[in-house]
Amino acid sequence: MGMKLTKEEAMPAPGKLESLTLQHQLVRCLSNSFYIRNLVSKQRRRMLVAGYDLDMSYITNCILAMSFPAERMRAMYRNPLWQVKSVLDMRHPEHYKIYNLCIEEHYAPSHFYGRVERYPFDDNHVPPLEMVKLFCESVQSWLKSDPENIAVIHCMAGKGRTGLMVSAYLVYCGMSAEEALQVYAHRRTTNNEGVSIPSQRRYVGYWENCLSFPSEVDDEPPEVNLPQTCSRELRRIRCYDTRSINKIFFVVSELQEIPGQIYRPSIEVSRSSCKQIKKGYSRTSSPRYYLSFIEGDEEDKKSDSDEPRVVVQMDTESSILYQKAYLEYYFDKPVQVTGDVRVIFYQKMNGGRLFYACFNTAFIKNSLLQLTVRDLDKIGKKGRSICGPNFCLELLFGPANAKHSPSTPHENHDHDNHDVL
Repeated sequence: MGMKLTKEEAMPAPGKLESLTLQHQLVRCLSNSFYIRNLVSKQRRRMLVAGYDLDMSYITNCILAMSFPAERMRAMYRNPLWQVKSVLDMRHPEHYKIYNLCIEEHYAPSHFYGRVERYPFDDNHVPPLEMVKLFCESVQSWLKSDPENIAVIHCMAGKGRTGLMVSAYLVYCGMSAEEALQVYAHRRTTNNEGVSIPSQRRYVGYWENCLSFPSEVDDEPPEVNLPQTCSRELRRIRCYDTRSINKIFFVVSELQEIPGQIYRPSIEVSRSSCKQIKKGYSRTSSPRYYLSFIEGDEEDKKSDSDEPRVVVQMDTESSILYQKAYLEYYFDKPVQVTGDVRVIFYQKMNGGRLFYACFNTAFIKNSLLQLTVRDLDKIGKKGRSICGPNFCLELLFGPANAKHSPSTPHENHDHDNHDVL
């Protein structure tokens, strides 16, 4: 036999009903946010600390990588700022400093007692090497000031930009670029895919080439030799082995230095489209030869001959090019680019990005930059659909003055600088 309830007993009072509803909504909200955060973090490693489940990972004992410490609605799918603060105060009281790499979002440094520095650059892109230098020197100074100090580094998701800068610091501490990227990938992700954007990995390699370590003193920081500013004339863009497309749009931009500002916005310098060039087409002004100069000669030393040491004929007009489809744009008036350059390709100029690539003009060898599919950034399904198995993006640059061309400490000087006739 069951116990019967009166109508009044079976129905809670209005105030009590409202209270229960709010509790249920709060429980549901917390459950959903926990699920959403885990879903958003994907393959990034998380930490369970003091009942908080946070998207953060120790890369070393003194380097902590994490996603953005968020407030309000963003905290539903990112690390809640108050939880991050609580964990850091509990584990590293007065011994942590936060490095924010985001340009798109920030928070009041007062949340973390003013111990916040910003080194902002665009999502999925690269920072200027000068910023990498300032960042590494700041982290080194902070960690050396007290053995208990840690550096907490984040961007928005806490993966690409964070991985680039963490890896750069590990290289600054003596690792090779490849080793640093691998350590970050292993410690930050469950699938061993840390810094996945090729240009970001490329810049870690650039940074490695800028460092020179003292041979006798282990505890001394490396000498940083940033390359001299180098301007190059972009003369041609060519995409080899394309398919199912007869035109591809592009935008060339470079990072512009602004006095008193560490962030360098991307400024457009040119835009147009690469088109199919039919067999038999000729251009009288097309460059046909490279003039090769040997590096390492003293500036004031006169050569035995005024003629270049080596002359190599280019195969730009060879019939072999016509065996596969390719798209090309030749700059009748070359575009001068300097420093950090970005080239983005579109299916349509007003949308439909296919892929892009970032590079620094100081590291271009032989006046030619060639990139395969695996060297391109954010190449999705549409981008891959236009690339044949032998696809190659080729950027041809004009003269670089041999006497003023930059060199880097670990660069192999067997590579020649080339000028174009």
